[in-house]
Amino acid sequence: MKSILALFALLLNLPAAAAQLTIDLDHTSRTWQTADLLKHPQAQTVQIVDDVSYKRDMTYRAVPLAVLLPGLNPASHLQAVALDGFAAELSAAPLLEKTGARAWLAVEDPAHPWPALAQGKPSAGPFYLVWTQPETGHISPEQWPFQVSRIKQLQTVAERFPALLPDPKLAANDPINQGFALFQKNCLACHRLNGAGDAQVGPDLNIPYNPTEYFGGDFLKRYIRDPQSLRHWPQAKMPAFAASVLPDNELDMLVEYLQHMAGRKHQP
Repeated sequence: MKSILALFALLLNLPAAAAQLTIDLDHTSRTWQTADLLKHPQAQTVQIVDDVSYKRDMTYRAVPLAVLLPGLNPASHLQAVALDGFAAELSAAPLLEKTGARAWLAVEDPAHPWPALAQGKPSAGPFYLVWTQPETGHISPEQWPFQVSRIKQLQTVAERFPALLPDPKLAANDPINQGFALFQKNCLACHRLNGAGDAQVGPDLNIPYNPTEYFGGDFLKRYIRDPQSLRHWPQAKMPAFAASVLPDNELDMLVEYLQHMAGRKHQP
C-alpha cells in the first residue's frame, strides 16, 4: 500500500507534459499541440487578477481564444470539456469579444509547469480558459474551465436537452425562463437535471429530489453563495457565487427555475 501511495505522489509531482487540444467547429476542426500554441504569433503574457481557480493573481502565456475560433458566428454555442468530466456550456459571443471582458486560452508550458490547484491535486493545465477584465462582462466562475481537452460547437442546450425546458406556456421574458438561462451559465457545467446534460461532476438537481425540496428557508441561496459555509469538507468542488457574478435578483430567478422544475420531473 505504501508503495502505491508513493508512486501516486511521484506521478503528481512529475513535470507537466506536452498536450493537445482539439477544437471542433461545424465548418472546421483542428488539433493544437502545446508547442504550437506557445509559439502562436498572437500568444502573449497575460496578468489575471484574482484568478478564479488559484484564488490569487496569476501570470500565463495565453492566446486570445477568438483567434482559435475562425469564422464562428457570435450566435453559436460551444462546450469546453475538461479531463475530469466538467462540461462548460459557453455562448460564443463573449468568447469573440476583443474589448472589455476578453477570453484567453492559457497554455501550460511543460518547462515551466503551473502550481497545483491544491495539495495532492494537479494544476489547471494543460489548457485553461481565463478572462481579463471579467467584471465588465458579468463572467461566471463556470466560464473558467480548466484542464480543458476539447472545445466543440454544439446545438443549444434547449435543442439538445428538452428535459431541461420550463413549461412552454411561459412567456419568453418570464423570470423562470431567465432562471433557465442562468442555470445553463452557472450550473450545467457540473450538474444534470432530469438526467439531462453532459456534466459528470455534481449530482442531478431534480432526480430523485430537487434541492428546493430539501433546503428549507433561504438555505439554498446561502449554499449557492458560499457552499462551504453550510457543508464543509476538503474535497468539495462547488465554487461560491458572489453577488458580483450572480446578483441577488439573478439568484432569485435561478431558484425560481429550480422550484418550477421540481414539478416537471422526467426520469432519465
